[in-house]
Amino acid sequence: MREIYKKPEALNDNITHYCPGCGHGIAHRLIAEVIDELKIRERVIGVAPVGCAVLAYNYFNFDVAESAHGRTPAVATGIKRALPDNIVFSYQGDGDLAAIGTAEIVHAANRSENISVFFVNNTVYGMTGGQMAPTTLEGQKTLTTPSGREKGTTGSPIKVCELLSVLEGARYLYRGALSTPSNILKVKKAIKDSFQIQIAKKGFSLVEIISPCPTYWGLTPLESLQYIDNKLLKVFPLGEIKNTAR
Repeated sequence: MREIYKKPEALNDNITHYCPGCGHGIAHRLIAEVIDELKIRERVIGVAPVGCAVLAYNYFNFDVAESAHGRTPAVATGIKRALPDNIVFSYQGDGDLAAIGTAEIVHAANRSENISVFFVNNTVYGMTGGQMAPTTLEGQKTLTTPSGREKGTTGSPIKVCELLSVLEGARYLYRGALSTPSNILKVKKAIKDSFQIQIAKKGFSLVEIISPCPTYWGLTPLESLQYIDNKLLKVFPLGEIKNTAR
């Protein structure tokens, strides 16, 4: 019998704490599959954030450090500079990266630190109860915007890839989504591209992953996937935002 599915070596057997329908499990698996395919597991060091993925170190079968809130790129920078032959990535949510960690990610990109950043955008603060995030859509109802985000008082959603694209040091910026099998495969390719750019010592890369959050969107898992395609992707268009690493 032909084997068509098996757990990546880069994942542990632990059951995750993520909510049903959450995209973090898919993102973890994609990263693990790429690490297996590139045969770099013994060289990889991840940096986990504060946020829903705070326990990511329990799920990966390689070294993972924990950082203070928003400081993930700084920790990854230190590890990479001390151990330049290792493959280092940070894994962050939109609260960790686009709110308290804004300065960290901007300066890491501007310095073109030779790290990979995997940025999971679900437009809310998931770990703390579904409050408005910098990426929350206009009109989106959250715990702190019960009538919907209003541009005049809270601004527009921050588009991280577009924001970083003006920095010379940001070499590769890609936005994908976990809404369909086709989109998931494209995210996996972008993750692999990011690691290969780092291996080639070409500098900073970031893959933004639009991910479902059924719990705090108040939708079923299936409705959440449809919500991504019908709503989020009109604000956060998919594809390669920048690539000067070719």
